Amino acid sequence: MSGNRRKAFLVSAVLVGGALLMTACQDTDEAADTGASQGSSSSSASGDAATPSGSSAAGSGQGTGKGSGAAGKGSGATGGTEDGAGSGADTGNGKREPVGQSCGANDISWNARAETQAGGYILISAKAKPGITCILPAALPTVAFGSDGTEAGPAEQAAGKQITLSGSTTAYAGVNPKTTNADGGKELDSIIVAVGNDDPDPVSLKVGTTTVDKPVVTNWHTSATDAVPLG
Repeated sequence: MSGNRRKAFLVSAVLVGGALLMTACQDTDEAADTGASQGSSSSSASGDAATPSGSSAAGSGQGTGKGSGAAGKGSGATGGTEDGAGSGADTGNGKREPVGQSCGANDISWNARAETQAGGYILISAKAKPGITCILPAALPTVAFGSDGTEAGPAEQAAGKQITLSGSTTAYAGVNPKTTNADGGKELDSIIVAVGNDDPDPVSLKVGTTTVDKPVVTNWHTSATDAVPLG
């Protein structure tokens, strides 16, 4: 092959290769444009489809809210027992008393002082500590003397009434430390007071030197004059 013919062949090959390369690039660009267009269409279609789904979700949320509201109203209706209707302890006369927290000795501010009336006795007063509301049960106060725990018996025949302590409300009980006529007895200067025998936190109250022999204690009263132990 002569030099001129070889040169002409190479030029032709270069031209053909260039044409093929340009064609391939054009095909690639068109394919890319087509893919992008399709992707955009799909994305648009997907976005359009998402809108109804979002609306449905919003609708679902509204439905849930309304459902919760209805449930809340239902709960409110059944919660009518919170006003105390039908609850409480039966007092035996057709009425019901609200049931509250029972007092413990540590819920109460205590005081004890000697009184001269009725031959001399000890007046115990009990008031709820600030912020506390509790109930003294309709039972005899637990009052004991001395290291041997000599306990006071009942000074009244009738049972007492429960008293709700709150704010300035005060309950009173009177203790006669000596009910015998004979001389003698234990000389003591303090008493132990609790709200019932199961009270875990009894308190010790100073009363001055007192002769103790078969002591008795009244029920709780809201008036100090009613707490005088007679007889």
